[in-house]
Amino acid sequence: MKLVIKIGLGLLLAFIIYFLFLYFVSYSKGVRAGELIKFSHKGVVFKTWEGEISQGVSEAQTFIFSVEDSEKQVIEDLNNFQGHTVKLYYFERYKTLFWLGDTKYFITKVEKEP
Repeated sequence: MKLVIKIGLGLLLAFIIYFLFLYFVSYSKGVRAGELIKFSHKGVVFKTWEGEISQGVSEAQTFIFSVEDSEKQVIEDLNNFQGHTVKLYYFERYKTLFWLGDTKYFITKVEKEP
């Protein structure tokens, strides 16, 4: 019986460490610029902020991103800059976390380009 409890606790600890790694460790950081063509609050159970910028002429040159609910200033700025050229500062997670957004790219700062 003690072995089963130890195995269960070990698996639980491994799951917690894996989750913390996915949430707190970023895969990459960077900056992207383009015309903000879409920004919306969507979802049925978990409402997430999702957006898209166009980085060129074709639809293949788009950057799709998410914004966490805690980033109130970023959300407000993106709502105000709809249709303008923006510079997005982001970080990329290793995997998508469905309750945070549809993508691995999360915006931390936004600037309007002249």
